[in-house]
Amino acid sequence: MPTPDQYFGWAGQAAMLGWLILIFLPRRWPLLLAVPRYIIPFGLSLLYAGLAMTHFFSVEGGGYGSLDQVRALLGKEEMLLAGWVHYLAFDLFIGGWIAVEADKIGVNRLIQAPILIATFMFGPVGLATFLAMRAGHFRKPEHEGMPKGAPA
Repeated sequence: MPTPDQYFGWAGQAAMLGWLILIFLPRRWPLLLAVPRYIIPFGLSLLYAGLAMTHFFSVEGGGYGSLDQVRALLGKEEMLLAGWVHYLAFDLFIGGWIAVEADKIGVNRLIQAPILIATFMFGPVGLATFLAMRAGHFRKPEHEGMPKGAPA
């Protein structure tokens, strides 16, 4: 039976592989893009589900009702690992969504890279950055049904 430290290492390596694919490799091959968008997040989600369902109800005083309950919950190593895997799975899934959406609106990969790295490192910071950038992008005249070059 693998230890929590082994699961931690494997989950981190899988997530890192997904981020490297998203940031550095071409996205024109659907199977390659599916690895960081679906396959790795799905595997991490299964690991999370196994850890959470096995250990959630065994933590005395643990829960989501107060900060003290969350602290007690994450005081158990397996639940702390589950929380970390949760971050890895969701951040990578969101990173995949950002990459595809950024490609759709024509954001250069050099601009996407720091946003994806921010999502990898700080999750919601990268998402907020992308959403703010996208909101500004769609306010350009060419995205409001006006031809390029027309006065705004």
